[in-house]
Amino acid sequence: MTLAETAAELRRLHAAPELLQVVNVWDVVSARAVAALPETRALATAGHSIAASFGYADGEIPVELMLDMAGRIARAVEVPVSADLDDGYGAPGETVRRAIGEGIVGANIEDRLKPLTESVAAVQAAVAAAEAEGVPFALNARTDAWLRGRERPREVWIADVVERGSAYLDAGATSVFVPGVFGEAEIEEIVAALGEQKLALIGLPGVPAPARLEALGVARLSYGPTTQRVALGALQDLATDLYSGGVLPDGIRALN
Repeated sequence: MTLAETAAELRRLHAAPELLQVVNVWDVVSARAVAALPETRALATAGHSIAASFGYADGEIPVELMLDMAGRIARAVEVPVSADLDDGYGAPGETVRRAIGEGIVGANIEDRLKPLTESVAAVQAAVAAAEAEGVPFALNARTDAWLRGRERPREVWIADVVERGSAYLDAGATSVFVPGVFGEAEIEEIVAALGEQKLALIGLPGVPAPARLEALGVARLSYGPTTQRVALGALQDLATDLYSGGVLPDGIRALN
């Protein structure tokens, strides 16, 4: 498929009634391992995980390194790839343009609870850049209304999610990403306000199971840095076992 066709497919996956699950990856080998599974329809990069693999704290990796790795991932697989682009690195339009040049067809851009007008302008810049490139980019506009403001009363942070999410959708975002741990009642309220197949969530302990999220009209479920943490935990467990006299298990798969 052409880049535009790949982007259109990613947007279709967001709009379909079936929940789009994207297992987050952080380098070429992790991307190829997940993309090889028949259930994989798209991939998403985890910015936190890419930063960690280069020795940076989350949000501190230079944009050049982030885009380079995202491009390597996109070129290594045949499914659409959405990239975590933090807050757009101070220039969301230019960052999206460069990401498209690397083969990326969707992205998360977070608002970090900046003033609403500034956050809407960032979404508009990203959408305009993609339109100028002729790519129907799948922008998953992230709001940190829960993540950075969950100490507020329930009705306050939900109202903030709805106000920001509605504004981002009006500005051209494909979906609204609300990372956080909250229940079905909150999800139902947000979906009712934003519309079905517009809300994206992160899979964490305490978040309803994928089948239930699909029934509630959620568009997308990703897993952020937890996938890398699970992989590194398994590596530590193996090393601990080997150090204590264990041997390598049978059935090791060659995934690289």
